[in-house]
Amino acid sequence: MGCPEETEVSVSIVGDRTIQRINRDYLAKDRPTNVISFSLQEGEYSGVTPLALGDVIISADTAQREAEQGGMELSERLCFLLMHGILHLCGFDHERSGEEEARRMEKKERELFRILKKEGLLNLTVS
Repeated sequence: MGCPEETEVSVSIVGDRTIQRINRDYLAKDRPTNVISFSLQEGEYSGVTPLALGDVIISADTAQREAEQGGMELSERLCFLLMHGILHLCGFDHERSGEEEARRMEKKERELFRILKKEGLLNLTVS
């Protein structure tokens, strides 16, 4: 995916109120969302921590609603959102780069999700 083998990602799982505040304060969108990523490999200080890709923040509340709507386990939805956030940290973009890039990202998501599911790596314990 174009990132070093040894990398670090910070993951926070929060509620809708917290992710809405983050979305409002940093992205000027005053609503909850399922996942937000902040890259540490972009901008003025990108070289300070070369192995740290960035932060992925997931709303457990939104993930729960989406899991119920999609007929899947919460753990599976959380894994998908984490993967989605990491793809953003690796440079994939479905929001600002046009339809072709969005399709490329969706294709990569399906490919990785299929691999993770096949290998039995979607088994998170959620309590």
